[in-house]
Amino acid sequence: MTGEVDWSGLTQFRFGDSPELADRLASLVIAGVKTATCSAASHGLETSVGEQQVVLSGEGQPVGIIQTLSLDVLPFEQVTPEQAALEGEGDLSHAYWYDAHKAYFEREGTYTPDMAVIFETFRLVDTLDASFAARADEHLKAERAEARAAGYTAAGAVS
Repeated sequence: MTGEVDWSGLTQFRFGDSPELADRLASLVIAGVKTATCSAASHGLETSVGEQQVVLSGEGQPVGIIQTLSLDVLPFEQVTPEQAALEGEGDLSHAYWYDAHKAYFEREGTYTPDMAVIFETFRLVDTLDASFAARADEHLKAERAEARAAGYTAAGAVS
């Protein structure tokens, strides 16, 4: 995967709500450990099954292309540990996922205890930025270390 796909007509987006979070999450995608994401259902569907989208870095540079595999609407409180681990974040635990996502939804003003989320699974189709990709494993190690330093200790999350 080295930028062989013509992405000029694809929707482009950044994960998260800051350049730092966008870089962190995009790195997890490029490293192959983030294969899911979720958003507040109140935003509506932003993709469809089979659609390809360009993932942007925090600086707005195209770093990869993903393809949506599934979209499920469910209550925030019913996201399973298995689903949380697919997001590839922190120590892969449900506790980390819950805390990080609750804080994110609170920052964007959508969190309520009974909120619904759209849980999306996807696959990495292509990597568009070799320099960004070369740093992905470094970002992954930092992600795991930060989670451990914050007290999250799920088994299997050491990288």
